[in-house]
Amino acid sequence: MAEFDTIYEEDDSESDRYTDIGITQTVPDPIVIRGAGNITVFGMSNKFDQEFPQSLSAKVAPEEYKATIGRINGVVKKTLPMNVKWLFCGCLCCCCTLGCSLWPVICLTKRTRHSIEKCLDWENSHLYHKLGMHWKLRKSQCDNSSMMEYVLIIEFIPKVPILRPD
Repeated sequence: MAEFDTIYEEDDSESDRYTDIGITQTVPDPIVIRGAGNITVFGMSNKFDQEFPQSLSAKVAPEEYKATIGRINGVVKKTLPMNVKWLFCGCLCCCCTLGCSLWPVICLTKRTRHSIEKCLDWENSHLYHKLGMHWKLRKSQCDNSSMMEYVLIIEFIPKVPILRPD
């Protein structure tokens, strides 16, 4: 009966056996999609490039990629003309209002950014998370200058190793 209540210490060599397997995962670098338009208002370009990146081949269909970029470009196309009009009016009245006339443009750009992020969240939840990808809008520095621009980032989600024990 005394052996039933005895607590034995586990040997550490058995627990180290699973950590020595060395299952490592490499995640590809994120893909950056820059704005390809000719008008940029506060870092937001008027369209994104629809050319299919080669690093996405065998991960997502070109048609799905073009549909996603088309939806994002549709959001930008719908909101950017109003931003340009308010920017023009704000620049004309900037001296009289001490810069306060630019606030509507800043608010409209923020609303455009939120609309794009909402579109990307919908795309992620319905398609891309199932494929192991995550799209997001991020501010990034331009290549040639110190100015900032909004770019689309496609990150790869690492797969959960189901064969490794807990």
